[in-house]
Amino acid sequence: MVSNHDPETLAVGQTPDELASLREQFPGFRIWKEVIGERTRYIAHSLSLESHPHTVVTGDLGELHAALGQDAEQQVAATPYDARVPNIARMYNYWIGGKDHFPADRQAADSIIADFPEVAQVARANRDFVTRAVRYVAEQGITQFIDIGAGLPAKPAVHEIAQQVDPVARVAYVDNDQLVLTHARALLAGGPGVSVAAGDMRYPAGILAGLERRRFIDVRQPVCVLLASVLHFLEPDEADVAVAMFTSFMVPGSYLILSAGTSTGTNPALIDRLRSAYAGTSVIIGRTAEEIAAWFTGLDLVPPGLVDVQAWRPGSPRYWLAPSGARIIGAVGRKPGALTPPGASALSLSDPG
Repeated sequence: MVSNHDPETLAVGQTPDELASLREQFPGFRIWKEVIGERTRYIAHSLSLESHPHTVVTGDLGELHAALGQDAEQQVAATPYDARVPNIARMYNYWIGGKDHFPADRQAADSIIADFPEVAQVARANRDFVTRAVRYVAEQGITQFIDIGAGLPAKPAVHEIAQQVDPVARVAYVDNDQLVLTHARALLAGGPGVSVAAGDMRYPAGILAGLERRRFIDVRQPVCVLLASVLHFLEPDEADVAVAMFTSFMVPGSYLILSAGTSTGTNPALIDRLRSAYAGTSVIIGRTAEEIAAWFTGLDLVPPGLVDVQAWRPGSPRYWLAPSGARIIGAVGRKPGALTPPGASALSLSDPG
């Protein structure tokens, strides 16, 4: 049933902040609450005739959130891409040796590495870090992985790494780039233990609602959330909220794999060049190492802690040192509160050693 009444006149008993977060997250809808006698219902009415669902009426606030989250996924998936404009995911794919990129991406990527060749080195080091970190977490008994801002499929993919350790492992890939979603669904979806979903990490509540709705990931059990080399594409407050919400969502015993470009030790000219290359498509924010460390507050860091990605459990004492002028640092954190698996050690952020 759709109400034709003015929502402002029927919002009797409405708590001012009750729907504030929903309105902020879904600005394309008018959202209000109606209380008539003992009956309460929530209504979301789209400001666009092309939006689906156009109107949602429900007595359950959680159901309203889930329905609008589904609409947000559809909007993300429908966002067009332009092969003539350099793209973050495609440039990264080019730097790590992938094949999913266009001339505009290669031209922009080559112009950067012509002056800063270390960028491609660090990108590959970050991908290797993800491989080692996922394998480590899988070896601790984690069988559920959520890869936020997954990017174009790489080899080995996260699900391939995890399933080498445990064939029952499940991986949900989440991204907001149409090309990424198309490639991921073509190459990954349909395989055992793999899901691909549209989602924007700037709106973590929508991603989490979608995960709960699809029930591919059991949110009551430990999971591993990956935020690998993506947070520097968010404004500081957006990145802080995203990490806080994902870590709050994780139950004890869960893991966070996180890496990010840092302004600490990175040539400011490189940051300026990256901002120029991504102008109009994304921001580039270089957070200090201390700010990145703060994202792991409340988690126990797996040794060696927060380090340059190539230095995280490299498997050999002869790993290459960080190139001058470009740094991505990363770590793996475990949410305490459950028994530590046998053989797994952890280093608290408060531990001076």
